Amino acid sequence: MTRLISLGVLSALFFSSTFVLNRAMSLAGGHWVWTSSLRFGYMLIFLAVLLLITQGKKALAQVKEVFFQHWLFWVFAGSIGFGVFYSLITFSAAHAAGWVIATTWQTTILATPIVLILFSRKVPTKGILLTLLIFAGILLVNIEQATVTSLQTVFIGAIPVLIAAFAYPIGNQLVWEARLGEHKRLPYIQHPILENGFARVLLLTIGSIPFWIILLLVTKPPPPSSGQLISTALVALLSGVVATTLFLYARHLCKQPYEIAAVDATQSMEVIFSLVGEILLLNGALPSSLGVAGVVLTVIGLIAYIAMQSK
Repeated sequence: MTRLISLGVLSALFFSSTFVLNRAMSLAGGHWVWTSSLRFGYMLIFLAVLLLITQGKKALAQVKEVFFQHWLFWVFAGSIGFGVFYSLITFSAAHAAGWVIATTWQTTILATPIVLILFSRKVPTKGILLTLLIFAGILLVNIEQATVTSLQTVFIGAIPVLIAAFAYPIGNQLVWEARLGEHKRLPYIQHPILENGFARVLLLTIGSIPFWIILLLVTKPPPPSSGQLISTALVALLSGVVATTLFLYARHLCKQPYEIAAVDATQSMEVIFSLVGEILLLNGALPSSLGVAGVVLTVIGLIAYIAMQSK
């Protein structure tokens, strides 16, 4: 369990770059659609190169084979787990501070047990009160923001993140279920290449491409600036490749549903990392006592949740 938690926290550190850099691009006038779609365009390139370097041409051929054998599944899983998830996160960056989005994003801890139940997986109930504690912290942070801005702005920034918090674990769980082959409505995808974390993320990235193409055609955003091109490349590398691979690798090592829930819970550390990053890099203001209380509640809930689940 210690190894799983360590990998989860490390991935949270790299994931936090998303919230800070997305906010920076929004403040600079970058359109949220480019912020999201460019990231996955870069990820496609980065992951293909990494897989080629580490595994050779055969691995890329195997990824291609697995994708086309089950292309509908990968488009479905990629569109939900990467497309819906990240487009909503970047949309929210235009309306709320990065650390606020990171805190609200911790709703995924509450979403994970619900997602597991939807997939007919048993979920331990002893952590429910602690997840409610985490959610109370999230509410305090957003209440604090309502006093600073407006209730409407908070809703515009928070609701998309809440939806994204469900989309991400659904996408990940679809892959987990497909590899186990125990779900009647999902294909049983049994291939050695799926043991490779880069390959799994690459397959989901490829699957999300139709989503990004449709989103660009519908929104027709103005061309991205050179700064946005550089920033999205950095997000793609730190968060899209490094963090996502670490996180999915930790999930891959899980043998029981409670281990999956614990790994997902480590993402609460993104709150601390994002808050520190925004203060240091964007001259962000320190949260008020109400916001600090919300952050503290969220982190305490996380630590207690992990301690209880690991017993």
